[in-house]
Amino acid sequence: MSGMDLTPYREFARDSLGLEFDNIDLLVTALTHRSYVNEHKKSAKEHNERLEFLGDAVLELVVTEYLYGNFSEPEGVLTSWRAALVRTESIGAAGESLGYERLVRMSKGEKNGSDRARLQILANAFEAVTGAIYLEHGYEAARKFIAENIIVKLEDILKAGSWRDPKSHLQEVSQRIDGHTPVYRVLNEEGPDHDKVFTLGVFVGDQLKGQGTGPSKQVAQQEAARAALEAYELHKS
Repeated sequence: MSGMDLTPYREFARDSLGLEFDNIDLLVTALTHRSYVNEHKKSAKEHNERLEFLGDAVLELVVTEYLYGNFSEPEGVLTSWRAALVRTESIGAAGESLGYERLVRMSKGEKNGSDRARLQILANAFEAVTGAIYLEHGYEAARKFIAENIIVKLEDILKAGSWRDPKSHLQEVSQRIDGHTPVYRVLNEEGPDHDKVFTLGVFVGDQLKGQGTGPSKQVAQQEAARAALEAYELHKS
């Protein structure tokens, strides 16, 4: 990272992560999106996808180990809890809280992208930083980092019931409250075939209850169902 001011990254590591990095380049790489490397081929050589790959595995192991050691629920329930803890929204929000966004290096186009795309970049960066912490400081440091930023959310997830499959949960709620089964419809799709973005709405009766966006119709349906559940919860309160 010759010629680059690394002070903000050292300060971030110390103040936000509570760690010192001898190899600060590792942290910079963890916060470098592929689009930045494509835009700065002469000065940037490596993006964060390999570290993301590693961090994803560490994250899943730590969360699995915690759930196995602290709960006696069957495998299917624990799998759903784990999925809720490590999904894009959860780890993206953790990255946002830690202040990743001001340090993530990305292209101008990505900076002006959708909220969903921004959240995905932050989630990927969270996994990549987890991988960097694991390489620099070992498993225990990574476990502590994950416990403080991800596992701590479990109580709220269980209280809200957000670990349940949102489509199945919405069907139960809509049938109980409105007497109708949810129907999903495509509202919009854009982008080339290899990189499409779908927006779907979920209708209960003739009323639009929520909409969601994602790289596939299945993901967009899940997001729409989650939005509809939040709408039901707000109406109830």
